[in-house]
Amino acid sequence: MAQWTSFPHPGEYAFDAASTAKNWARLHRGDSEPLPTDPALLEAWALFHSGEFQKANDAGLHIGPAGLTVANKAASIYATYLEPHEKARLDLFLEVATRAHAQAQDDPHNANAWYWHAYALGRYSQAISVAKALAQGLGGKVKDSLEKTIRLQPHHAGAHIALGAFHAEVIDKVGPLIGSMTYGVRKDVGLKLLQDALHLNPDSAIAMIEYANALLMLDGQQRIAEATGLYEQAAAAEPADATERLDADMARAELLN
Repeated sequence: MAQWTSFPHPGEYAFDAASTAKNWARLHRGDSEPLPTDPALLEAWALFHSGEFQKANDAGLHIGPAGLTVANKAASIYATYLEPHEKARLDLFLEVATRAHAQAQDDPHNANAWYWHAYALGRYSQAISVAKALAQGLGGKVKDSLEKTIRLQPHHAGAHIALGAFHAEVIDKVGPLIGSMTYGVRKDVGLKLLQDALHLNPDSAIAMIEYANALLMLDGQQRIAEATGLYEQAAAAEPADATERLDADMARAELLN
């Protein structure tokens, strides 16, 4: 495996197993992942929260089935924010989607197996263009996996964010009528999902960012002040770990554009 690009703020989020366990509720407010009892798995999560994404991925895969969620999350976050090469990004998303789908088949009550399947496939879809992904039938798979995630874990903020963004992006690409009739998406449902995500995880920079994006896609310039305010809140958010720092960095970069 090629060397992954390093987290750009090394040492700022130095977690070990003990601090990861102590802060677990805050760190996993977005994905409702249960606290592991396996010390090796807890160490893998500590690597993830510290921004050691490649090491977390490798450690999770080495553990086996119980480590798949941390591996999938590490690879997905890395591909989303840090992988500079498009082909490598797409390959990682497809690898995670394939791995998570198999995990979900083996363990259908595992909410995060369905979630990381949807997340990776959704990011892949964005990269190749939402229109092309819809034509390939990927949209239905993303929506189905996210809805399964929420049925299994109603407090999964990440799934609410992703599903809300899905509704907004499909409407943005094909319009509300075709979106509703063909893909089952609606503006009010999408915005409600994103509002619920912020209720579930009020400190989430990524929830603020995706809500802002949805407002602009669905309502355009009339919501630009509200969207800008959400970006400013996201940029000012206090990150709890490396991933949240990447979210806040993204918001700051967007405000400069």
